[in-house]
Amino acid sequence: MNFYAIKAIYLFELARTWRTLLQSIATPVISTSLYFVVFGSAIGSGMTQVQGVSYGAFIIPGLIMLALLTESISNASFGIYMPKYSGSIYELLSAPVSYLEILIGYVGAAATKSVVLGVIILLTAHLFVDFEILHPFWMAAFLVLTALTFSLFGFIIGVWADGWEKLQIVPALIVTPLTFLGGSFYSISMLPPVWQTVTLFNPVVYLISAFRWSFYGVSDVNVGVSLAMILGFLLLCILAVGLIFKTGYRLKS
Repeated sequence: MNFYAIKAIYLFELARTWRTLLQSIATPVISTSLYFVVFGSAIGSGMTQVQGVSYGAFIIPGLIMLALLTESISNASFGIYMPKYSGSIYELLSAPVSYLEILIGYVGAAATKSVVLGVIILLTAHLFVDFEILHPFWMAAFLVLTALTFSLFGFIIGVWADGWEKLQIVPALIVTPLTFLGGSFYSISMLPPVWQTVTLFNPVVYLISAFRWSFYGVSDVNVGVSLAMILGFLLLCILAVGLIFKTGYRLKS
């Protein structure tokens, strides 16, 4: 294992965060803060508790997950797309660096940035509402696992994309709507029975439900099922990345 190469890629990608601090950190935090103001304060003031939790506190896991999913995909997809766009990917592929080391460097940096962002948003939430984390270990585990999984997914999108517009298609048209419809701002138990069944086909429901359970001990879906769904999607992403490197799909051509 070439740890020097992994470190070089990892630190290079992390350095890009400091060069784009406003876009990478400030913008998601400000956007999430506005959600707290609009939904938590304005709308939440007229709502009763949801599953025994105040509405302002109830939406915290969903808002963190919304930022985590979009930023994980964005960081990883942009990180691998830029070398393709500039042509430097060929220098990387011809260097004495294995595919696994390239993957660890890029995905590790993207996941790290997303976790840091999630922690910052978590700390910012204390400015708007009081809450406690019932299962801090599982909260951290779900945070890291989700960041890693969707960074892998973002890496796949970055390899697949052959234009700037394609980098935004999946996050903007698929992931963000699924997150809003996945129980970020409400419990799916509030929906009619038919729509509760339909909602269970939304994979983001399982992410948000498990993450909310780690905070308050309440969830819309069994935590074991949620964990299995997350691990299953992680496995699918790993298999897809392995196939990409095996065939050289859109990396060597």
